[in-house]
Amino acid sequence: MLENKKVIIFDLDGTLIDSIGIWNAIDEELIKQIGNIPLGNENIAKQRDDMLKKFQNEPDMYLAYCGFLKEKYQSTLTKEEIKALRYEIADDYLKNKIDYKPNAEKVLKYLKQKGYILVIASTTLRHCVAIYQTQNKNIINKANLNDMFSLILTKDDVITKKPSPEVHEKVMEKLKVTKEQCLIIEDSLIGVEAGKNAGIEVAVMYDQYTNGDREQIDKLANYQFRNFNEMLEQIKEEG
Repeated sequence: MLENKKVIIFDLDGTLIDSIGIWNAIDEELIKQIGNIPLGNENIAKQRDDMLKKFQNEPDMYLAYCGFLKEKYQSTLTKEEIKALRYEIADDYLKNKIDYKPNAEKVLKYLKQKGYILVIASTTLRHCVAIYQTQNKNIINKANLNDMFSLILTKDDVITKKPSPEVHEKVMEKLKVTKEQCLIIEDSLIGVEAGKNAGIEVAVMYDQYTNGDREQIDKLANYQFRNFNEMLEQIKEEG
């Protein structure tokens, strides 16, 4: 898996950090606060992913997503007000509740020690990443993003979002490496598609919230892992 690799590119939400369930809780609370019709049996994660994929070419796909929520749940708030409320609700979660997935920091430290260049390529907002870098004690105490990663690219650094390969192409351009020298670690279908669209091998890290796309994910990915401990064992076996 790591033969001839130089750069390891990690997605963030759902891959390195255990955040998808938290964003579901945030969006559920948001919908309850803004909605004039009750929350039904929506799969909140799938609804959000589908809308972000639909709005990926919008100047602000999260604002467009909030516009979708406004219309669906018949809110009297503007989409701008809904977006502001979303991040107000999210603030405590981002600072205090989000954490690495079990053993993720061990994989990062081992790869760093072995001399690999580590990168984050995420559709997460730069604002959220900044909170993880400076205020989230769970992440800072285990493996500070600033210490682990040579390059961090977010939604704010690209025009087109995953499954577009733009973010990965920027990584290769900035680090002056080829696609053959890179490996991507992802959890979601759109993330795996982005990697394949860039021509880069992809290892998928299991996340329960992507089970709806599991068959397609496993079909596209070059490698599959159930958890970071399993990944660490394989990395060590490869030497």
